[in-house]
Amino acid sequence: QVQLVESGGGSAQAGGSVGLSCVALEKDFTMMVVHWYRQAPGKQREWIATINGGGGTNYDDSVRGRFTISRDNANNTVYLQMNTLKPEDTAVYYCNGRIRGASYWGQGTQVIVSS
Repeated sequence: QVQLVESGGGSAQAGGSVGLSCVALEKDFTMMVVHWYRQAPGKQREWIATINGGGGTNYDDSVRGRFTISRDNANNTVYLQMNTLKPEDTAVYYCNGRIRGASYWGQGTQVIVSS
């Protein structure tokens, strides 16, 4: 069973920055594709960013240019650096790891952006 443990999050002012981390307890981490999702109050969970084992990335238009996903394969960690935050970025953020045909979720971490 793969475990994903998130950290970071918290509160920020609009225009500020917050960083999230996701550590994967998985021996073949370089094979894992990792996604970040978020779920705002009263809304469905939505995908925002992906990074593959080689470091290739993709972003939803809502965060492209403001958020950066990266990974440190030596430490089994994926990061999400969130800059120029907006109140509409307020959500619970989840990392999702996919490997060997299975999908695993972190517990989620709250980000609140005030105007």
